[in-house]
Amino acid sequence: MPESIGSNSNTGTISQTTVSPPAENHIIKWLRVILYAVIAVSGQTSGLLLSRLYYQKGGTSNWVESLTQVVGFPVLLPYYLYRCLKTGLPHSDPFVKPRLLLLVLVYVYMGLLMAANSLLYSIGFEYLPVSIFTLVSASQLAFNALFSYFLNSQKFTPFIINSLLLLAISSVLTVSNNTTGNLQGIANGNYALGFICTFSATAVYGLMLASQQLVFRKVFDNKQSQKLVMDLTIYPSFVASIFALIGFFVSGDHKLLIPEMDSYELGKASYVTTLVSTAVCWQVSIFAGLGLVSELSALFANCIFAVGLPVNIIAAFIVFKDEMDTAKGISMVLAIWGIISYAYQQYLDDYNDETKESEVSEV
Repeated sequence: MPESIGSNSNTGTISQTTVSPPAENHIIKWLRVILYAVIAVSGQTSGLLLSRLYYQKGGTSNWVESLTQVVGFPVLLPYYLYRCLKTGLPHSDPFVKPRLLLLVLVYVYMGLLMAANSLLYSIGFEYLPVSIFTLVSASQLAFNALFSYFLNSQKFTPFIINSLLLLAISSVLTVSNNTTGNLQGIANGNYALGFICTFSATAVYGLMLASQQLVFRKVFDNKQSQKLVMDLTIYPSFVASIFALIGFFVSGDHKLLIPEMDSYELGKASYVTTLVSTAVCWQVSIFAGLGLVSELSALFANCIFAVGLPVNIIAAFIVFKDEMDTAKGISMVLAIWGIISYAYQQYLDDYNDETKESEVSEV
């Protein structure tokens, strides 16, 4: 009889054979992580290729390219409104209402970082091949580790130190092998400018991811929800879009928009399609990256983005016929090795957390 199960001596056995709610939540969590990871890498690769395509086919405005990296947030608004209606309006959220001024400051700060990051990246896109741009961008792991150490008390384990050294060697090898530049018509000075801006952008991006993790811990009290992820995507993107628009008009690039569209090699329709598609890809990638930060950590999100490194290089080789020499191949191997070392440390941390949770539950 059903009543006898509660008092039966087999109760402990029955409860052990069923999937507990924490176990179900753990499975759902990692399904979300996998989905975020696939979206992040896909959006990143597509955004990189489209951004480079813009410059290769006649685009010249860094502000236009910068704007496309942050202005795509309206694509998230329908789903954002759906989540608000389902979970309650934003002002009814107990985590938001008492901290409205703090949230405004957070969104402005994150928006400024996002605007600086997009402008620096746009200059890198103009002067560097996608393969070299990707290899240099791998250094964002090192910057993220540094900022996470100060902001989130991230520990420097042997695996993380090993990863940082490998990524540093990879970046040095990339630079030393391309001092003469690999883009036709690009002077050495512009190549150096592209490298410096890309390297600076990776530093800003590392600070941005570490800051996002700090916000989730201190402002959102480690609360995880898609709405909070979208809040930290949409509002900073809106702030960054305002700054990018100001730069676009102050620089006078708005006067060159129509002539640039007319002279675009693929035609006016392709010009608009390229910019719109670039905006959508980058925004989706940003949203997925924030999802990874909220689920695990900024370091893990950086590792996932870095996983796209070989994907980006192979895609650039296929689409843009980027050169693949021995030194670049060694740089890629070293970078992937560093990424694996980073990812393995994340696995160890997650395994230790699960072990501690199981020990506590048994007690």
